[in-house]
Amino acid sequence: MAKTHRLEPTVFHYTYGPNEPAITVRPGDSVVTKVRDASGLDENLKPLPRSMKARSPVTRYYEGNPLVGPIAVEGAEPGDALVVHIKKITLNRPTAWSSFIPHFGGFTGEGPGRELLLHRPLPGRRFEWRLDRRRNVGVLKLTRSKVKRVEVPLHPFLGSIGVAPRFGRVETALTPGEYGGNMDCVETRAGATLYLPVSVKGGLLHFGDIHAAQGDGEICGVALETSAEVTVALDVRKDWSIDWPRLENRTHVMVAASTRPLMDAFALAHVEMVKWLAADFGYDRWEAYQVLSQVGTARVGNVCDPNYTVVAKFPKKYLPARG
Repeated sequence: MAKTHRLEPTVFHYTYGPNEPAITVRPGDSVVTKVRDASGLDENLKPLPRSMKARSPVTRYYEGNPLVGPIAVEGAEPGDALVVHIKKITLNRPTAWSSFIPHFGGFTGEGPGRELLLHRPLPGRRFEWRLDRRRNVGVLKLTRSKVKRVEVPLHPFLGSIGVAPRFGRVETALTPGEYGGNMDCVETRAGATLYLPVSVKGGLLHFGDIHAAQGDGEICGVALETSAEVTVALDVRKDWSIDWPRLENRTHVMVAASTRPLMDAFALAHVEMVKWLAADFGYDRWEAYQVLSQVGTARVGNVCDPNYTVVAKFPKKYLPARG
């Protein structure tokens, strides 16, 4: 019988990799846990204690996007896909923050040693948002604009979620790749199912970086960063080898691909979608390419991370009837 586990993290990781599992569950089980914001603040705005930060004996991790987990799932083996049903993301505090960070973001072109040659770095600036959870809106007061106040709809999602990468790699919690990671994909919200390629025994699922809202691209590099309680149900799809994260919700099947340049991420996501339509939904490969060309849509997860993320979307109404 499926069980629901309450995970109380004792260590938060800043990497995706072969980290020691925080918990091992069976396929069909659910996990409920609290996730801190990108800077490590909890629902009471208390910072993450040093004793709960994962450490390395050989290097220093950048302390951004602390990750819950990893969660190992029994029976998950390389060549399978880990199935993550995102059941609930419940915001648990009335505030979120965003910011401009020097040398970071989608438009800066900055890097160590370059800022003095090209232009000045972005000004550091922090924005405090109020979250009206009853009305499901975020509110920001604007002190320098003609519009003095804006309200935006909230759509909470997991900015960073993934499994241990292949080939024994260790990747920062700020980077997306074939394992998922920091995709900043607004589709990883409650009601969606995420499929991740398993590269190590148990899969080793990590997640964090709650966003209350974010526009496509996360162009300034920082969304509405906050904390939440998250519920996921986990399963394993045996012998289903996939190259990139796949998703589905009520209306679409989707593929997320992450690389640079942006056009390559766009191409990889759509090539994987064509492969999926042909392998699992009975489409001829070239007819799939034609239909995708006419009805597909795409979203940009981020243009600020070490890799960029693009999500290709295909409407389910063009899939064959099930059963």
